[in-house]
Amino acid sequence: MRELFSSGSEWEHKMGYSRAVKVGETLYISATSAAAADGSTTGDLYEQTRFALEKLGSVLEESGFSYADVVQSKVYVTDISQWELAGRAHGEVFGEVRPALSLLHVLPFLDPTMLVEVELVATKA
Repeated sequence: MRELFSSGSEWEHKMGYSRAVKVGETLYISATSAAAADGSTTGDLYEQTRFALEKLGSVLEESGFSYADVVQSKVYVTDISQWELAGRAHGEVFGEVRPALSLLHVLPFLDPTMLVEVELVATKA
């Protein structure tokens, strides 16, 4: 069974994707930025990573999962020299869960104030 979850973003329809897709006992969550509901993005890399992870926590909860179910995390940053800020936020949220992690350096996003995007995969044991 395949279940789709939406954030209500106009981009989901324009680009043909879902905020998250649940297949069986696995949840795949699209890359998520620290953009607020009004589209604005503020803060340094630590603050943006923390905010994005909090948004992802809501997606996990809405779909019946939690941070403890996360098995893979991908963090995309525009300034790799500040990787420790993203790493600190990630470590604070996941602690002993310790999912598999990829930290990737990317070109700037469409909105240059966006410094990070995070995507997750979660599964029920």
